[in-house]
Amino acid sequence: MKVAAIQMPTVKDKIQNIRTAGTYIEKIKAENPDFVILPEMFCCPYQTENFPVYAEKEGGPSWQAMSDYARKYHIYLIAGSMPEADDVGNVYNTSYIFDRDGKQIGKHRKAHLFDINVKNGQYFKESDTLTSGDHATVFDTEFGKMGVMICYDIRFPEFARTMELDDARMIFVPAAFNMTTGPAHWELTFRARALDNQIYMLGCAPARDTQAGYISWGHSIVTDPWGRVMKQLDEKEGILIEEIDLDREDQIREQLPLLKHRKSEMYHL
Repeated sequence: MKVAAIQMPTVKDKIQNIRTAGTYIEKIKAENPDFVILPEMFCCPYQTENFPVYAEKEGGPSWQAMSDYARKYHIYLIAGSMPEADDVGNVYNTSYIFDRDGKQIGKHRKAHLFDINVKNGQYFKESDTLTSGDHATVFDTEFGKMGVMICYDIRFPEFARTMELDDARMIFVPAAFNMTTGPAHWELTFRARALDNQIYMLGCAPARDTQAGYISWGHSIVTDPWGRVMKQLDEKEGILIEEIDLDREDQIREQLPLLKHRKSEMYHL
């Protein structure tokens, strides 16, 4: 199967961001990708005060535009993430997943909120305006089950393992690591989760804007079940396209049967 990650810029104009996503998807239609993923908060500048302002309910204009793109280009679309408002005023960092007909087949609310304060580095507190999700997300496709998590979710090994135990063949990660955590942990974390779970991982980040309030590391990445980086972008706008061989995943799991060797009776997971 073929996957594509769109490392696009994010500006203040929500409609412009949605159009940019569509322009990129149009640009790669000749490649016939099966899955396309957008970055975390692709339609909203990544700052806590923006989330309630940009938030829409499920089925809103941004949701509808993503559904339309999935149907028009006949792709599975992991629509990055966007601020989602519920009926009682909560706001979530939410990734909607659409099938080739534009039907929503999954929805992940970021479960682990990004609240950090690194000395001489990054300070950010998503919980100032966001509510956390409460479950791992796996969805069905013609290629088997796939998982979705959002950015900080990847730092929790048991979260990815939960998806693998639910038979996910690949995990898609809309994300936006920053200039402190990106150089330190971005590639390392994707390789580790892929290696631990003998699974493909695909991370999609916004392009870097040094004038933004939150500066993205970029470097959208795909790692394989052997823990190898298959492809990685730099910090600029761009598209990562890669062929995924699920038979190879099966072969690795057969030759090095880590998952079969788990002594689950010893673990709390």
